[in-house]
Amino acid sequence: MQTVLFHSTIFGPIHSRRLGTSLGVNLSPADGKICSFDCLYCEAGFNAQGPGTAGLPPRQAVCRLLEEKLADMRSKGENLDVITFSGNGEPTLHPDFEGIIDDTIRLRDKYFPNVKISVLSNSTRLGSESVERALRRVDNNILKLDSAITPTMRLIDRPGSPDFTSERVIEQLARFGKDCIIQTMLLRGEHNGIPVDNTTPEEIEALTEAYRRIAPASVMLYSIDRRTPEQALVKVEKTELEEIAARIRNAGINVTVS
Repeated sequence: MQTVLFHSTIFGPIHSRRLGTSLGVNLSPADGKICSFDCLYCEAGFNAQGPGTAGLPPRQAVCRLLEEKLADMRSKGENLDVITFSGNGEPTLHPDFEGIIDDTIRLRDKYFPNVKISVLSNSTRLGSESVERALRRVDNNILKLDSAITPTMRLIDRPGSPDFTSERVIEQLARFGKDCIIQTMLLRGEHNGIPVDNTTPEEIEALTEAYRRIAPASVMLYSIDRRTPEQALVKVEKTELEEIAARIRNAGINVTVS
């Protein structure tokens, strides 16, 4: 079974194809995965691998480790573009997420005031007032929408809640508008013999209408870049991504491809 990618709370910096030189913050356990989705394409593997034994890193530990790393990087004159919350699961599930964002903003301002703070979220916790407040304070609030058609979304993302629908999350995303960036993974293939494809004309039309409704600052389209737990998935090549992006741009939406 594919296992978690990150075995520490602070990792990197690494080069992100979308964000630049990125220092990662993993709010999930260092030896397991905790997520409200169980995506077919998740680079950290399926949730069945379990949450491990380390538990969620306490707020105080996250703050201490992040300050140590930022102070070290500054003393060495190293470059940094962004501090990115991602890791082995959904960062907004951490019970102290808002406080950790407050700490991160304070430390960023102290050590690297020009650096951006990004959160990669699967959008499942947008009903929490605390999470919403925190996401409105970061520079890059990157929220997931893989399909505007609920059965397709549930097939690809496999949310833990039976009540989670594309219709509901689109309405929640629309509250952010220009204060968010929408990230969409495009792929095709199959899972347990069931076809998977969110690149069909019907899917792209529904996504385009959802983007119009949300009116985000921009949309990020991307495809598979590393090994996925469902191995019967196929990467959408960049030329096709660009073709799809051009169709969406015709609707007046700012789209980037990576």
